[in-house]
Formats: sequence, structure tokens, C-alpha cells
Amino acid sequence: MHSTFQNKIMFFGCPLDCDEKYDSIQEKRHMLHTTVGFDDPLDGVMASFCRQDVPADRWTNLGSLPVPSWLGPKPLSKDREKIDTENFIAFIDGDGCKKMAKDVGQFVMDRILPHIPCMVAVDHSLTGGVYSALSHHYGRENLSLIIIDSHTDAISMPVLAGAIQYDTEINTSSVHDSKDPFLYNRSDSYNASSFVHHLIMENQVDLKNVFIIGVSDYPEKKFLRIKDPRIKKYTNTYVNLKRRGAKIITQKECKLNFKKITGLLNKIATPYVYVSIDMDIGANNALDGVRFRNWKGLNESQIYKLTDAVAKIFSGSIQLAGMDICEIDSRRAGVVNHSGKDRTYEIAANLIRKISFNTEASGETFSASG
Repeated sequence: MHSTFQNKIMFFGCPLDCDEKYDSIQEKRHMLHTTVGFDDPLDGVMASFCRQDVPADRWTNLGSLPVPSWLGPKPLSKDREKIDTENFIAFIDGDGCKKMAKDVGQFVMDRILPHIPCMVAVDHSLTGGVYSALSHHYGRENLSLIIIDSHTDAISMPVLAGAIQYDTEINTSSVHDSKDPFLYNRSDSYNASSFVHHLIMENQVDLKNVFIIGVSDYPEKKFLRIKDPRIKKYTNTYVNLKRRGAKIITQKECKLNFKKITGLLNKIATPYVYVSIDMDIGANNALDGVRFRNWKGLNESQIYKLTDAVAKIFSGSIQLAGMDICEIDSRRAGVVNHSGKDRTYEIAANLIRKISFNTEASGETFSASG
């Protein structure tokens, strides 16, 4: 029986948004104290979810953990001076994301278990906090991790910075600046691009039970031949992940070899599974309301096809331990532009319904593409 018939889905949020990139900082400065849209992505997703006909006795909304204004998606005007690259870098390199992830994990242990957590958040690093709590509760050997994401999120900060340094030297059209002081001497901090790396280092997860699906950042074969030690460290990270048992499936494989996904998912042997969905899986295609839009993601029907395959694993003895939706940018989500209204919140609500309640969203229509 699907686990949600035994335990309730417990919604909660954490709108931590510590992105240090220039565009994000400018967005924040422009959107200070705005009343447009939702401040907290949890509110936007729940507004869409509550329009669906899931019985009220099957879920509870616990609200969001508090986050300082300057670290939220839409800071208050009084915090304007705090919104700069130096402060965000100091927060990240000082393991601020790790501290917040621990708070999230403690919340799950104190307020949710043995029920099923469903987190709606911004920074993907928070997934590590929920997963660690569940790994402790169920045992790491009993819990698999499925991540649907355009990024692998298993690269240490020094290794990633080194690869970017190489790009600035070799690529004349690089989007990065070789004079950026924040490309150098970075600590191995826990953050949105490295939380899987830290879960592995801390022995919180068994790599043979890790499935990262939809990535666009997997190195092409030509990069494996580059001798520069910075690129070697970068490419070796991916090679070692797979050598040690992690299953990494690219976005291209999602489109061209879907049977590979279903085949791998059918091999899951743990009694519990955690599902984490980074909404950038649909960036610049199905939706626009996400923080990182450096890759073109899947269209809406392709996303649903992928999550339907994941949902099917819960039809037997495997139970859902928890799930999350991350990387929603509430400054962009739900906004009306020249192409119509952004559907980030609606799609996120549909994905929650499919995974956590194993049902179709009411009124959904799918094209045959994908």
C-alpha cells in the first residue's frame, strides 16, 4: 500500500535564498518589499495545491521555518545594505547553508516523523537536512535518494571554482570573469551545488542508492581528454560517482532512452525512497520561476512523464519517505509576461500530487510529445 494512506503528508517550507550571483542580487534589490506575487514559495505552491481535490485529512500545512529578511527571496528595505556578494559569500563559506539544513532536519524529527515530510524551498542545499533526518530515522541502508535536477549538485566548491577558472582562460565567450576574486580560495562549503557531495562525505547516503536524473552538466567525452588538473578534478568527480554506484541520467537520455530510467528505477531495493525535485528541470521551457536558468530544461509533458515513472515505484512494497520541491524563485514564479502566466507553482503542485498522493492532478492534459 502507498505510504500516504498510512501517514499524512506534512507540508513545510524554508525560503532561504542565499544565491551570490550578480543577477540574483540585482533581482533582490529591484524587488525590495514588493507586493507582487508570493514572498514564500510554499504559499504559492499551496495556493495551487489547495485547488485540487486531495482530501484534507491526508495532509497538513505546517508553515515555513523563519529566515532573516536579507536571506529571503524579497528582503525588507531596511536590509538593502546587506544584499551584496560579499555577505552572501560569507554566509555560504561560513557553512550557513549547513546550519540551516540542520535546522530543517531537526524540524522534521521534532514536528513531522513518523509522518511524511514535503518541503517547498528555495535553496536546494536544504534537501540534505531532510534526507539526513530520514537516513537517521530509517537507516541509510533502507533509504534511496532520487534527485530530478538539471545539475548534479555533487561538486565541491574548490573543484567547481577551478573548472570555472579554466573556462575563463580558455573560452573567449565565457560568462565568467577571470578577475572575480570569489573564484579563488573558496572553502569546501556545504551549498546548493555541493550538498550531495557532503552527504557522501558524511556517510549519510549509500551511493548505490542514489539516482540523479535529468542533468545537463555531465561532462562531454571531449572534456575527459583535457589534461589540465582543474578539469581532471572536475570530470573525475562525475566518473567516481558512477564508479561507486551512483546512477546519473542526463537530460538527453530522458528524451532519447526513457527505458533506461524505468529500468534503473525498477532495481530500487530499499523499502523507502526520498524524492527531491529541483524545478530548474523545466527552466526556459515548461517554466521560468526558478533561480538557475543556465540550461534549457524539459517541457511540461516530459516532466510529467518522468515523475509518473517515479510515482510508479510506490505502487508496491516501496514507501515514500518524503519529498521536496526546491529552487523556486518567487520573484519570477507566477509572473505574467509576453508568453503568458508562468506555471511554476501549478506544475510544482501537480508534481507533489503525483509523487506524494500517487494520483493525477485534476484537469491535467498531456500532449503525446516527450
